[in-house]
Amino acid sequence: MSNMLRLLLVAASATFLVGCAGTNFKRPDAGALEVGKSTAAQVAQVMGAPQQTGELLRNGEKLKQSRYAYAEGAGSGKYPGVTPARAQVFLTFNDLLVAEEFVSSFPNDATDFDDSKIGSIVKGKSTRADVIALLGNPNGRGIHPFIKNKGETAFIYSYSHVKGSVFNMKFYAKSLVVSFDAGGLVTDVEYTSNGEK
Repeated sequence: MSNMLRLLLVAASATFLVGCAGTNFKRPDAGALEVGKSTAAQVAQVMGAPQQTGELLRNGEKLKQSRYAYAEGAGSGKYPGVTPARAQVFLTFNDLLVAEEFVSSFPNDATDFDDSKIGSIVKGKSTRADVIALLGNPNGRGIHPFIKNKGETAFIYSYSHVKGSVFNMKFYAKSLVVSFDAGGLVTDVEYTSNGEK
């Protein structure tokens, strides 16, 4: 999922030098939209019309994407040299919200997480509470078919940022998806990172 956010943030970054990119949006309040319960129409009602739409193939199924992004060319990000940006992506399947992810490099709501702790997450042993104790609350959630197994749920931790000028952009992204069975035990850990921090 971080790949689509990466493309969204990179596209927004190209216009950073002339001011703001995208339309600022408010992250939904807790409980306003729920993975596994909310519909595509409810996402649009809470968030407004998406800036971009598309499709994503996950686990053999086509998921519909609704994307929102915003960046400030003159602002300061969480780290020196980082252009502040945020993005929100919603994925629906058969009109049901199956994943949502929020990523930000703004100082006040940055989604960076300590990836050095991922090795402490043990399949079949670690629980949801253990993962939250290690990494804090997730910035996204997902269910099948965003994740492999039906009946399971996932926490999504992700962060990305852009540094440099329009002629010399450096991009960094990392994403962690931790899946849990119905009893709350970890069943899968997927971590990816790319780019230059």
